Amino acid sequence: MTNILLQKFNTPFETVPFDKISPHDYLPALKEAIAIAKKRIEEIKTNKETETFSNVVEALENSSPELDLISGIFFNLHSAETNDDIQKYAKEISPLLTEFGNDVSMDEVLFAKIKIVWDNKEKFNLDQEQLMLLEKNYKSFVRNGALLNEADKNKLREISKELSTLGLHFGDNVLKETNDYMLVIEKKEDLEGLPEDVAEAAALTAKEKGKDGKWVFTLQYPSVIPFLTYAKNRELRKELFLANSTKGFHGDATDNQEIVKKIAQLRFEKARLLGYESHAHFVLEERMASNPKTVQTFIENIVNHATPAAQKETEELKEYAKKIDGITDYSKWDNMYYAEKLKNEKFQISDEMLRPYFKLEKVIEGVFQVATKLYGLTFKLRNDIPVYHQDVKTYEVLDEKNNHVAVFYADFHPRAGKRNGAWMTSFRGQKMVNGVNVRPHIAIVCNFTKPTPTKPSLLGFDEVTTLFHEFGHALHGMLANTKYESLSGTNVYWDFVELPSQIMENWAYEKECLDLFAEHYQSGEKIPADLIKKIKDSSSFLEGRATLRQLSFASVDMGWHSSDPSAIKDIEKFESDITAKMDFLPSVKGTSISTAFSHIFAGGYSAGYYSYKWAEVLDADAFEFFKQKGIFNREVADRFKNNVLSQGGSIHPMKLYVAFRGQEPNPDALLRRAGLLK
Repeated sequence: MTNILLQKFNTPFETVPFDKISPHDYLPALKEAIAIAKKRIEEIKTNKETETFSNVVEALENSSPELDLISGIFFNLHSAETNDDIQKYAKEISPLLTEFGNDVSMDEVLFAKIKIVWDNKEKFNLDQEQLMLLEKNYKSFVRNGALLNEADKNKLREISKELSTLGLHFGDNVLKETNDYMLVIEKKEDLEGLPEDVAEAAALTAKEKGKDGKWVFTLQYPSVIPFLTYAKNRELRKELFLANSTKGFHGDATDNQEIVKKIAQLRFEKARLLGYESHAHFVLEERMASNPKTVQTFIENIVNHATPAAQKETEELKEYAKKIDGITDYSKWDNMYYAEKLKNEKFQISDEMLRPYFKLEKVIEGVFQVATKLYGLTFKLRNDIPVYHQDVKTYEVLDEKNNHVAVFYADFHPRAGKRNGAWMTSFRGQKMVNGVNVRPHIAIVCNFTKPTPTKPSLLGFDEVTTLFHEFGHALHGMLANTKYESLSGTNVYWDFVELPSQIMENWAYEKECLDLFAEHYQSGEKIPADLIKKIKDSSSFLEGRATLRQLSFASVDMGWHSSDPSAIKDIEKFESDITAKMDFLPSVKGTSISTAFSHIFAGGYSAGYYSYKWAEVLDADAFEFFKQKGIFNREVADRFKNNVLSQGGSIHPMKLYVAFRGQEPNPDALLRRAGLLK
């Protein structure tokens, strides 16, 4: 019997038949898909015809669709709906894929053919996208060791294989610590300050975990963030803060310290083997920033602008805590609590005042309406598309002429098999095959507050902006319109990929947008204009501190990756030395950023965390353009769609940006929006 994963999917739009796939199907299907891909690559290598763009570069691009599809499905589930079987198979599958990737990228015969096409590219009359694919392939081979001797190639293979396993191990440790921790509260008075729905959700969690009649808080974001923001009990805030800040840092079976050092060291050795000064030099060659010096200058420039504001904000928080509660030893577990109280006092606004206006279903309707107004898209709920968990909803995306654009999966609530955070991904990328435009299957995965028996899922404003953010990534995937999947959608330079997501967040602050969907979940009353003004006025509250916090993470990332990390013996001291000038509170002994920094040690952000702030410059500058013309101006939206969203990585990002904006991005736009430049 043929493996379900290797058959054509007999489902609406050939979507993944999750209901028919077992975890045991993946490994045999993947091995078979690798064999099929190897056979096609062998045909490219043994082809006696003169090398052309078509029979080498395009043939290689189209050599592994089965493998891309199966591995994509598997690793999406590894993040969103994992279990013991999937985690076990991941440890076998990851090295297999790495080995296959290395075999291809270090194949001398294949590279020789690509080099012939590269050296003769003028002869082939290639268009912009074909040239980009050729350049990407040629560089990819060189950057993966094609020019190395056999001994160094073998060394590189071993390093890549070990890195893939270490990254999985790191992620599994973080997930285990997140899932294993419980703060069990037995006395009702210890819930003082917490909103009713937060307490209700904690009671529900307690019931799920066999602690009926108590309240349980976990390290899942919808649990830990509200507790640190609202719980009056300072000792319990400290306990939860420490649990969250010491993940992977306990010297036990799930400790990540040695894994982190090993990953950084292997990345450095790999970069040196390939002729680069460091991992950051290697990574940044393929980024808009281009080198570590540009990144450091960029970080320092914004740090200099943000520091005076951050110092002032910190003093204000300390004084405020002292004034209202007599706190003389202000600490990091006090930050969110007093920031929320001060914000409430200054602006008469709090997340709890806003939540009733942001029922999840209405916010989803809201982002859909924004997509309709800007890009003419509509979203039709489908109940006939298989899903990997009952929480997941599926939609068919249509354009103004009712043409099929994409399939959209939405997965919004936390559960044990899902990692923390929020992300966009795809189950099928967009591409052209024999003149047919194969449309994408895009998903966003979040961890929003669950509904309770008495209340629907009501989002905090941060969660609203997170939904807009991930939906921006989704639009980048859904509106993709290129020839080649490897250049399609979010396959762009890493410091450009956050522009479509971060620009979307801007709409969530605008009255014209909020009026579309923000209404009280009980009365149906529209969100009052004065509340919208307060959202806007408070949007740059403590922005100096928030900016420095983000840049401190970016600096830790660069610290690991822009020089030889072998000198880093004490992770805590290493982090403290880097972040001291950006943090005006005493460091908390026994805590670590790195050991749970999944973005850089289990995700793709190594030497790239700065890109969030880099993309903020792009999005602030781009949104100023929308504001000048009107936030729902179709002409500007069309320019953004045609020059940014649909083009993927087919053209250099700065060219795309200038084609949309008419000029290069101006960093002052970000500083203006953040209130750091008068």
